[in-house]
Amino acid sequence: MDNFRYLFFDLDGTLTDSQEGIINCVKHAMDTMGLDMPERPERFLGPPLYDSFAEYCGLDSEQVIEAVRIYRERYKSIGLFENSVYKGIPEMLERLKNGGRILFVATSKPEVFAVRILEKFGLSHYFRFIGGADINGSRNEKWEVIEHVLEKNGITDKSSVLMIGDRYNDVNGAEKSGIRCMGVLWGYGSEDELSQAGADYIAETPQKAADMILGKE
Repeated sequence: MDNFRYLFFDLDGTLTDSQEGIINCVKHAMDTMGLDMPERPERFLGPPLYDSFAEYCGLDSEQVIEAVRIYRERYKSIGLFENSVYKGIPEMLERLKNGGRILFVATSKPEVFAVRILEKFGLSHYFRFIGGADINGSRNEKWEVIEHVLEKNGITDKSSVLMIGDRYNDVNGAEKSGIRCMGVLWGYGSEDELSQAGADYIAETPQKAADMILGKE
């Protein structure tokens, strides 16, 4: 695996455990709109927010826009930092960077929020570029974010790029963009989910991921 020069990292469920903030903000949106909380709200962890409100809450397009607006009112000041860095992530990033890899973030979270989170937790300096969704709802799907990061950084050799994420949408986005994907098991997705989505590699821990990428196993 040591042929991958460019590493694209998902954020939620891959670098940080954001479950508390996301679920609290979903509840805030549903309560404010007078709607019931969806079953299994953990399904919001990973996929684009607009898609999740539509699919898991049964909202129409206008309701989705309103739910996202209310969600983000709380998220931008409170939910953003109801969050923590997974154990072993700084050490993994340090190893990869020292090993000559160039690191990026490719997240379905709005880019402005992703930058604030990574700065708050002291991780932003590991990344050449932090790419995310557009706050207005465009560039929402994972493949669109991946293409955004590729374009902004002039990366044309997709065989040298590896996407690293914890959910099926990371795998699907990578496939649609023509790059390989490593699924990780310390986040919100299961091995079955990642395997069925077609992940090229699967790593159980941050240390294992670094070992695989650097060819240390």
